Amino acid sequence: MTRKIDLTRIAMTLVLSVFLSACAPDRPEQVKTGEIPKGEFDPEAWGKVYPLHYESWKKTQEPKPVGLSKYKRGFDEDNIVYDRLSQLPFSALLYNGWGFGIEYNEPRGHYYALTDQIEIDPSRTKAGGVCLACKNPYHKTYTEKFGMKYLKAPFMEAVSMFPEKMQKSGPACIDCHEPSTMGIRPNKSHLERGLAMIGKEKPGQQELRTIACAQCHITYFVPRDQDMKVSGDVNLPWSKSSWGNISVENIIEDLLSDYQRIEWTQKVTGFGMPYIRHPEFEFFTRQSTHFNAGLACADCHMPYTRSGVSKISDHNVTSPLKREMAACAQCHTEAASWLKKQVGIIQDRTASLLNRAGYATASAAKLIERVHAEKEKGFSPDPALYEKAVSLYKHAFLRVVFIGAENSMGFHNPSEAGRIMGDAIRFASKSEGLLRQILAMGGFPVPEKIDLELPKYLDNRGTKKLMFKKEQELPDPFGLESLFSELP
Repeated sequence: MTRKIDLTRIAMTLVLSVFLSACAPDRPEQVKTGEIPKGEFDPEAWGKVYPLHYESWKKTQEPKPVGLSKYKRGFDEDNIVYDRLSQLPFSALLYNGWGFGIEYNEPRGHYYALTDQIEIDPSRTKAGGVCLACKNPYHKTYTEKFGMKYLKAPFMEAVSMFPEKMQKSGPACIDCHEPSTMGIRPNKSHLERGLAMIGKEKPGQQELRTIACAQCHITYFVPRDQDMKVSGDVNLPWSKSSWGNISVENIIEDLLSDYQRIEWTQKVTGFGMPYIRHPEFEFFTRQSTHFNAGLACADCHMPYTRSGVSKISDHNVTSPLKREMAACAQCHTEAASWLKKQVGIIQDRTASLLNRAGYATASAAKLIERVHAEKEKGFSPDPALYEKAVSLYKHAFLRVVFIGAENSMGFHNPSEAGRIMGDAIRFASKSEGLLRQILAMGGFPVPEKIDLELPKYLDNRGTKKLMFKKEQELPDPFGLESLFSELP
């Protein structure tokens, strides 16, 4: 009798499990508390439907503990504004004549992306509304609606065109998600054009988890006319590239291809120059170890986390270093202390190479300044040597800018960082050698050590009269700074 009852219970359990599995969805679904209207820009409205994600995103306005990251301390609880020109003093010389040479700070969290731009020296937003390309979710819509009236409007005038509540809002939910499905998709026209340029118009789901970040963490240029006035929305210098191969060489070839890419005049040399901004996407996808392993930006910067009984992607976007390497533990079995040490080794080596390349490039710039001063007095340098020296200098400069602007201090692609900096050192050294030869041919003595006159470029910058902060300098981690720095 007991055996018959047991068999009956087993049979009923099997029937019930089959019934329940038939009714269950094929995959887990996110808990929704409502629908998001099409075209809703306000993150708070999205937060009513996805409260856990919204609360996570709001944490990007909170500073992180002090001391977790050696090289990226821009938003720690010490509330210190870290000046990147003081960190790498040669940058002040090289960027002089450009807004980045006046005020260039380590950024705060995503929440402050537009606020930081509003509060920075106005020279940084002189181009106008086009400067909002990455900083606000309305940019694509307003560019389509108002065109050049919006793109060329003075910066704060363009900001005032947004709804009042959103006039300090940085990247928002709608930038990365389709409201009706929450599927990941980009909302920036410049990236859509760029992906078409490199033949990646139908990315996979894992690729989209990198592409969403690439909307802002890429380099771009503001197209200019022959008078260096804004002539359109931002574009990407990817014309020579392909998916997984947006190399610094390809970017530089594109940027030096015509006048539309020339955005500013470098004071020390007098050259019209292009620029490279935060190229995290290009650097990471250039066949890095983690990229080749199939990882996306979100795996490391937005790891899955538990919120009560729910599992969500952490929208408090930050460096794994500032989460005590928790994201790394998803794949690595080593202790957090060991992993952090490996990151430090990579970043120290990159910082050392960046110092070497930066000071070598600055020395070449000062020699070009000297050649130009002699030209004004009637000296005629050898044309072939001069053109070669200038070309080598520009290649060194753009490589230094690339690694200096990339936000991982080499970690996103360590071997590529070493290659790029090694080439920059060679380009700068060769340029310096040719420039010394040119001056020697004119009978002009050149000292062994070039006076970079760094205080001239570092002090009394912009409307805030910013000064060099010695305590923020990032000296060569191997104790070789005396070979590069001209500072007392």
